[in-house]
Amino acid sequence: MDGIRTGGSTVAVLGSTNMDLVAYVARAPARGETVAGREFRTVPGGKGANQAVAAARAGGSVSMIGAVGADAFGDRLRAALEESGVDTGPLRTVDGPSGTAHIVVDDEGGNAIVVVPGANAAVTALTPGDEAVIAGADSLLLQLETPLEGVLAAAETARGHGVRTVLTPAPARPLPAGLLAATDLLVPNEHEAAALTGRTDPHAAADALLEQVPEVVITLGSAGSLYASRTAGRFTVPAPRVTAVDSTGAGDTFVGALAVALGEGRPMPEALAWASCAAALSVQRSGASTAMPYRTEIDGLASSS
Repeated sequence: MDGIRTGGSTVAVLGSTNMDLVAYVARAPARGETVAGREFRTVPGGKGANQAVAAARAGGSVSMIGAVGADAFGDRLRAALEESGVDTGPLRTVDGPSGTAHIVVDDEGGNAIVVVPGANAAVTALTPGDEAVIAGADSLLLQLETPLEGVLAAAETARGHGVRTVLTPAPARPLPAGLLAATDLLVPNEHEAAALTGRTDPHAAADALLEQVPEVVITLGSAGSLYASRTAGRFTVPAPRVTAVDSTGAGDTFVGALAVALGEGRPMPEALAWASCAAALSVQRSGASTAMPYRTEIDGLASSS
């Protein structure tokens, strides 16, 4: 298609790398309750690493800025990124343990997560090499599982070099005005959008968020996504109908694929539809990064949807 640089997107990611410790249960326990699980897995994850893997598998040229611990989890996290084609040159190794995420997945594909930052807490500033990686990218992907000072420094660097900054505000928390001012595209899910604005209706939440950033995509799970812009109006994009097995990492899959599509010059409606196909493929498999689809799979679902 004219104007689209197939496989030509360059993506920088600053964010978390965690080992996901996943327990699969019929239903999640209530407070003070113990339930029996049927399976346990250790799966490389973290929102930053997940977005990096998603973008790389979707065909982007991806570099990961972050930190892992000097432990066995750190070695495995680095190797998993490299196996998916992510450049881990900017990924530091620091003393102490790697980050972990403790995840319960129920039979309906829902999840509950506790994150222990570990080495991710060391990502408080950029190195000159990090700045060069960001400056050479089409897009910078950011989340909130690493310290805000490092996230802000990366966003401001991207803004200074004309690089599109895409922020996933998760875990949801109040956002500094400086970070919002350096954000081009905010991508919360509907719960995060409500937490940020106090408005449960996605359209009302989008209105509030557009007072702070120029573009918003609110992901709506099986209902697809809502796009809103200060200048280009708004529209919704449906998601392919699939049966969810595990929704862990679906949002990160969506963002990684979206960054690649936008970096290739796809129009926003097409980019969102393609990213929705990537997310739909991921929820049909167990795990986070291990469930993320490759470009050929995304193209296949997109062409049949």
